[in-house]
Amino acid sequence: MSAPGYPVTMTALRLEELSATTALAANSLTLRAGQDQYVTPPTYEIADSYTNPLASWPRVVLDGTEVVGFIRGNFAPDDAQEEFRAAVWKVTVAGEHQGRGVGTFAVRALAEEARARGFDRLTALWEPGEAGPDIFFRTIGFVVVRATQYGENFGVLSL
Repeated sequence: MSAPGYPVTMTALRLEELSATTALAANSLTLRAGQDQYVTPPTYEIADSYTNPLASWPRVVLDGTEVVGFIRGNFAPDDAQEEFRAAVWKVTVAGEHQGRGVGTFAVRALAEEARARGFDRLTALWEPGEAGPDIFFRTIGFVVVRATQYGENFGVLSL
């Protein structure tokens, strides 16, 4: 089933754990013009230096053998900040593959992983802005519950 505004016309998408083989391709994904500034919200950028790397869930999205997207989740059930307990830390889709359901596929896979780990919600932070991911997150079911101290949207997807 596809979310409104995000038709699924993909072939055989699959997730694979980030590896030395796929890392270069994931780091080389080219976004659409104006999207680069939205890749990592300030809260996550700051937290990256002190979060537990074992809580990270990095995956590439492959269409056949081509890396077309990347998602990094974070699972830290005891974290004092609710933003980091079960979170979409980063989701990027190559510009030419956006609108095909790649990001939706990745976030749904992360949501399934969160559910399997006993979480009842998945969170995400994103900066508001015209070229940003606001429409994407809202379309796939995230509800903005507040703004962070840096002005980012804090959204929740109930599982």
